[in-house]
Order: sequence, then C-alpha cells, then structure tokens
Amino acid sequence: MTSSMLFNIVTAAYFASMVIFVIYLATHTKVVATVAHTLAFLGLVVHTAAIGMRWYESYQIPGGAGHAPLSNLYESVVFFAWTIVLIYLLLDLKYRQKAVGAFVIPFAFLAMIWAQLGLNKAIEPLVPALQSNWLTYHVITCFLGYAAFAVACGVSIMYLIKIGKEEKNPENSPAGGFLAVFPSAKILDDINYKAIMIGFPLLSLGIITGAAWANYAWGTYWSWDPKETWSLIVWFIYAAFLHARFTRGWVGRKAAWLSIVGFAATIFCYLGVNLVLSGLHSYGG
Repeated sequence: MTSSMLFNIVTAAYFASMVIFVIYLATHTKVVATVAHTLAFLGLVVHTAAIGMRWYESYQIPGGAGHAPLSNLYESVVFFAWTIVLIYLLLDLKYRQKAVGAFVIPFAFLAMIWAQLGLNKAIEPLVPALQSNWLTYHVITCFLGYAAFAVACGVSIMYLIKIGKEEKNPENSPAGGFLAVFPSAKILDDINYKAIMIGFPLLSLGIITGAAWANYAWGTYWSWDPKETWSLIVWFIYAAFLHARFTRGWVGRKAAWLSIVGFAATIFCYLGVNLVLSGLHSYGG
C-alpha cells in the first residue's frame, strides 16, 4: 500500500461524506448525519496514515534524506485538506452541529481531488532553502490557521443563507426544508468567531516562524516578497474582524461577509501568489 493509494481512499471517503451530508440536509435523518460524520472521521484517520506513509517514502528515494511531506504544492494541498477536516471535527466536539459538515467537507474534498488529479505527486529531495526544521513549524501553523478560516467561511455561508431565507419569508423561516437542520444564526455566528479565534493566533505564529525561516534561508527576516505581503494582508483582515467585534460589536451579516472575504484573501495568499506571482516562494508551485 502506497501513500498515493491511501490518498485515493481519502478522496473517496471525503466525497462520500460530502454527498451524505447533503442527503442529510434533505432528509433531516440523524443516522445519515452520523454516517457522514463517521466517514469524515475515518477519512481523517486514513489521511493521517497516508501523510505518515509519504514521509516514510521520502526516505526511500535515491539521495533523499527524508523530510516531512510539506515541501511542494501537492503535499501542501493534501495537508491543507487534512487540517480542514481536523479543525472541523474538533469544533464539532463542542457544537455537535452536523449540518456544518455539508459546508466544510467540500473544501477538503476539492483540495484532495485537485491534488490527486492535477498536481505532480513526485517526491524529490529538498532544495537548500527548504532544508530546515523551520519549514515544518511554519507550514503546520499556517495551514492550521488556514483550515480554521475555511471552517469560518463555511459557517458564514450557512449564516448568510439562513438569514437571507428568514428575511425573505419571515413568517415561514423556522419551517422545514434544508434550513431545518441548520444551527441557529447565533450558533453559526459563534462558530465563525471561535474558528477565527483559533486561526488568527496560528496565522500569527506562521508569520513569525516564516520570518525566522526566511532569516535562516535568505539572511533577512522580511523582504516584502509577494507571499509575505499577502500574508500580512490576510493577517490585517482577520485582525480587523476581531477588532470590529470587540470594539464595535460586529456580529452577524457583517462578520460573515468579512470572514468570507478573509478566506478569499487566504486562498489567494496560498495559491494565487505561488501560481501567478513570482518571488522567493515560487518554488511552491
């Protein structure tokens, strides 16, 4: 069994979980939600094993010294999918709102299907700039933060759908349909806030460890590389979110839209910069 085969199983598990979560929105059947949730959990278990297997395989390549599977675009995408499911399942331990999975697991599935079908899976020796433990610290903290923002984006979309439906049909809004299994607007807003409260300090740590890594690799903590600049933009967006919530009481619709904008900026920081702009981080593409 190779890591590639395990990743294929993971992709299938997340796809099945996503589809069954959608079925749950239509049927409101708790057993269906449990099956979807279980598939997501089992997918995460296999996903963890696959990452471990790829790490082991890196020691088998000719001239390879072995390294954490976090060094290229393929490995970062599959790790991003892993962190999304991890953060979702951890938050679900508190909130027990299975409908959220229908808006979060698709992020993980899309990441996995793109990685499996569209990216180079080859394991190659690290370039000198990546031969540092700072790589591991930087990537793990950044992607855990990104994953928390993905969950926040998913629940923000749910919030806007729910509020929009309730405003359109104020008398019938608590009725059936797929909205019947949505958490309350208050809970969705709280999950959005808590996810960002998890993601923001992790992103901050990611920027700090990235600066330390940059100094190790290039002799300077900050060089206004496009990746660094966009990381700072993302940081300011979520800092503005927390500042507005603490000082101006921003909740609900405004918070939801800012969360979505923040995640869009996050995705551009992660993928757009690597694939479109040139800079010190271009090797990631």
